Amino acid sequence: MEDISTAKSNLSKVKHIILVLSGKGGVGKSTVTVQLAYSLRQAGKKVGILDVDLCGPSIPVLLNLENKEIHQCPDGWVPVYTDKDQTLGVMSIAFLLQKSTDPIVWRGPKKNAMIKQFLEDVYWQDLDYLIIDTPPGTSDEHISVVENIQEWNPDGAILVTTPQGVAIGDVRREISFCRKTGVKIIGLIENMSGYVCPNCSDCTNIFSSGGGEALAAHASINFLGRVPIDPKVHPAKGQSMLDSLATTTTPAIFQDILTKAGLS
Repeated sequence: MEDISTAKSNLSKVKHIILVLSGKGGVGKSTVTVQLAYSLRQAGKKVGILDVDLCGPSIPVLLNLENKEIHQCPDGWVPVYTDKDQTLGVMSIAFLLQKSTDPIVWRGPKKNAMIKQFLEDVYWQDLDYLIIDTPPGTSDEHISVVENIQEWNPDGAILVTTPQGVAIGDVRREISFCRKTGVKIIGLIENMSGYVCPNCSDCTNIFSSGGGEALAAHASINFLGRVPIDPKVHPAKGQSMLDSLATTTTPAIFQDILTKAGLS
């Protein structure tokens, strides 16, 4: 009974839970997750990021939190915070590895147990938004997350795609997954839609464009917007993406996305 009580108290203080999903790898789910968190924090919200991509945890790298350690308190694991005011906390399997290059070679049941522990044992305190960054696909990890957060009435999922046809096809399967499992779809973001020149700031469509918007229209879901590739967004080694975002126009794009998603 004590463990159940702890779990309830930890997640019951989280006001909003959002999943970031895509059926395709390499579409930029983790960078979208960080940009959503940054924009929400800029709006005065207290935000947490839960990285459940167990085999490829990217969030600590993007936020320059590599080699940080998790600490225990009477209420559970304490997230790793990006700032002294604790406005953005992160939990990831990367914090439990001895080396960042150590692989996770686990079968489904062990992955599911780890995700369940992340969802129950992390002491987020009072949190406005918990954003869950997921691996690609519709596999055990996704089912485990959905099953363990249902009682907490998650706000839903933001889907991420790139404009190319291959990615669009995989995201169609993610839409079907959400509908079969009862996860509300908040909307869809077309990521990597164009390239912003670092010199003149012109945006060029190096890939095709509009595929995400067409998919959203076909599936009758909310299209949240296009996000171009901006070289200035991606930090150099040893720097946090939060610092590089402040020098770009990307936050303005994500403020519009938050408004369309009803999250601002």
